[in-house]
Amino acid sequence: MASLIHSTLQPNTNPEINTAILEMETINRLPKKNKVVRTQLEDGVFLTWQDLCVTVSNKKSGTKSILQGLSGYARPGELLAIMGPSGCGKSTLLDALAGRLGSNIGQRGEILVNGRKQALAYGTSAYVTQDDTLMMTLTVREAVYYSAQLQLPDSMSKSQKKERAETTIKEMGLQDAVDTRIGGWGVKGLSGGQKRRVSICIEILTRPKLLFLDEPTSGLDSAASYYVMSRIAGLGQRDGIGRTIIASIHQPSSEVFQLFHNLCLLSSGRTVYFGPASAANEFFTLSGFPCPTHQNPSDHFLKTINKDFQQDVEQGLAGAISTEEAIEILLSSYKSSERYKQVRKQVAEIYKQDHGELETKRSHASFLTQCSVLTRRSFVNMYRDLGYYWLRLAIYITLGLGLGTVYHNIGHSYASIQARGALLSFIASFLTFMAIGGFPSFVEDMKVFERERLNGHYGAAAFVISNTLSAVPYLILVSVIPGAIAYYLPELRKGHEYFLYFALVLFACMMLVESLMMIVASIVPNYLMGIITGAGIQGLMILVGGFFRLPNDLPKPLWKYPLHEIAFHKYAYQGMFKNEFEGEVYPNNKAGGPPNITGEEILRDLWQAEMGYSKWGDLAVLLGMIAFYRLMFLGIIKANEKVKPMIKAFISMPPKQNTQVTVNPSSTPLHGEMM
Repeated sequence: MASLIHSTLQPNTNPEINTAILEMETINRLPKKNKVVRTQLEDGVFLTWQDLCVTVSNKKSGTKSILQGLSGYARPGELLAIMGPSGCGKSTLLDALAGRLGSNIGQRGEILVNGRKQALAYGTSAYVTQDDTLMMTLTVREAVYYSAQLQLPDSMSKSQKKERAETTIKEMGLQDAVDTRIGGWGVKGLSGGQKRRVSICIEILTRPKLLFLDEPTSGLDSAASYYVMSRIAGLGQRDGIGRTIIASIHQPSSEVFQLFHNLCLLSSGRTVYFGPASAANEFFTLSGFPCPTHQNPSDHFLKTINKDFQQDVEQGLAGAISTEEAIEILLSSYKSSERYKQVRKQVAEIYKQDHGELETKRSHASFLTQCSVLTRRSFVNMYRDLGYYWLRLAIYITLGLGLGTVYHNIGHSYASIQARGALLSFIASFLTFMAIGGFPSFVEDMKVFERERLNGHYGAAAFVISNTLSAVPYLILVSVIPGAIAYYLPELRKGHEYFLYFALVLFACMMLVESLMMIVASIVPNYLMGIITGAGIQGLMILVGGFFRLPNDLPKPLWKYPLHEIAFHKYAYQGMFKNEFEGEVYPNNKAGGPPNITGEEILRDLWQAEMGYSKWGDLAVLLGMIAFYRLMFLGIIKANEKVKPMIKAFISMPPKQNTQVTVNPSSTPLHGEMM
């Protein structure tokens, strides 16, 4: 490492690199017995990229270049800021370095980790997205502690995980808000800056050596931006870890700008400046664009290189020139500067040096632990989110009272046969139909899952299992209470065993509707479109279920085969009808007929039920459908990880490209052991 420091920083009189020279020489002058900073550098991650080009292609507009020939580096213990106007390629560069580019995006050039093409093990890198996707019902302490239990290995005790969570919360300055709920959807909670810090807390629990942040100050005021960025900058050298921090940022205040070690300034996907942030002002001055007195340097930089509005730019004493000309001057000035040569030399030296092997594998919580923690977290979220089940329970009770009073004391006459069938069909159709009301809450859960899955916290199987287990108690509740009201007020068939079967069928139907909406959410993750799609699918199933149009009257192509056979309403209707009529005898009002009519005759002739198996067979089919729908949901989630990129790649038809170097904390090879 000492040779790296000396070889890359030879004496140079160019003022643009004096800051870097002083910084590295300070490290070299550390006493031999106290080389803490040097150790952090040796144990940290050097990330370099050279001649990096990124293009996006589609059949309509052809190939568009997003990044053009970028070179640079990020070192341990330092904060690299990627700046530039909107659309300049900041997020694309960050995604390229983190290995998160889509398959329809082409990439050329080299991205090296410690001079090698290698992947980082789980937990050694983290990515904080621009959106704070968090569970709004949890407190800060709960959100961080649950995440610690999910990410940290089972070799750590619960007390150690809790201590890690508390320490991380204090690192981000959230100790005064630990018991405050995160909030959202009009529910008062944390401020925007606090939410951003919670997101960072969750991602640094594993003590990653490489941290990516996409627009960490987006939507925050200047004070909140400063506090967030100061905490981020402080992570560079903490706990004996020299973290490499790379953040894209749009327009920092002057106080925030002073926190940056290095600056990468982009315009239209090209590098205008790369080097120490403190030397950027001098570079612009030497290029003929001095920053006016008392003006924020970052404001001046962005104003100079932003060509969206085609304003004229003052160039020293030479008068005003167009923004395009100013950008070309800066690009030419940077390419011919010593700073540009020094950057390429630094990248080459890092490539040559032996930085040691990185961790190839870091353990995380076991599958059973993840299922257990996710089940508890989901149960708490469902309990606190009124829209998940409690509002539905109130609506179900209201509907149950309505059904119970409308069909009160239904009697046991011949006319009651049709009334009983109508009541049971309404319950199996429309009472369960209301389960789509929880779709918005489930979409929010899906957003949290997608973020945590991409960062490698857990896999799809653990999410599906935990969501199923946590929902069961609430579905039993919303099945038994409204079901009892709708069953006993009309005085349906007496006997607790018959009510138990009725409640089981109702529970299975609600679970099926929820499973169906899960599948819809995984394909159409939009509130309005998802609810419309789910309602449309259920409407078709009700139509061909066998009540509104008897099975023998359904047109055989499509409607009876296969729709009638795969609609769960068919088995719900049949199961409830068999439970109500089998073994019963009703008076027959038909002239010339027998005085009584049996339940079997009603089922066979009136409802056209399939009598080849008992009501328990219908319940078994419903339970099998639940398992099939849940497995289908799991399969769609896992297929989306591979199929969607393939579809995008096929549609876009990107040009042939070099292999992308992966530093993705959620890459498939690293987490293949997770289901």
